[in-house]
Amino acid sequence: MNDATGETVIIKKYANRRLYNTKSSSYITLDHLAKMTREGVEFKVLDAKIGTDITHSILTQIIMDEESAGGEQMLPVNFLRQLIGMYGNSMQGLVPHYLEASMDHFRSNQNKLRDAFEASIEANPLAKLAQQNLAMFKAAASAFVPSLADVKPASTTTNSAKDHPNELAALRAQMAEMQAKLDKLGNT
Repeated sequence: MNDATGETVIIKKYANRRLYNTKSSSYITLDHLAKMTREGVEFKVLDAKIGTDITHSILTQIIMDEESAGGEQMLPVNFLRQLIGMYGNSMQGLVPHYLEASMDHFRSNQNKLRDAFEASIEANPLAKLAQQNLAMFKAAASAFVPSLADVKPASTTTNSAKDHPNELAALRAQMAEMQAKLDKLGNT
């Protein structure tokens, strides 16, 4: 996917390791490039001095930064060993195409699974009942604690998670909070 204008954004990397976004006329960081990647913005990184395309090495650097950031690592050690073992192998030329096709297939299945999960929630009367109960609970709680009246109820629109990726997580958190409150009320 390209940016909103349909163009590939050109990023120049200078000798001082600074990255310059030619579209926004501003210096950026690897974190900015990672965010652009997640948003599907197409970009190309060029060495500012000689003009060679260094996008591959910059993307690899972003992956290394993500892997060492202290969070959950995505690339298992065994996979990395096998990948390194493929360098110089007669099959090396096929690996990039295989990995790209595998990732495309994974994303397709991920989207299908997300859509099926959303459809099951929308069709599930218990989920709808939980949403109604939560709204009633908030209304009742706001009578006792007026500050809760300012809290907006969960959206009841049927937009997909692709349009609102955090909506499903927010709904889960609200349901867990409601369950905890109900458990607390049941114990008193």
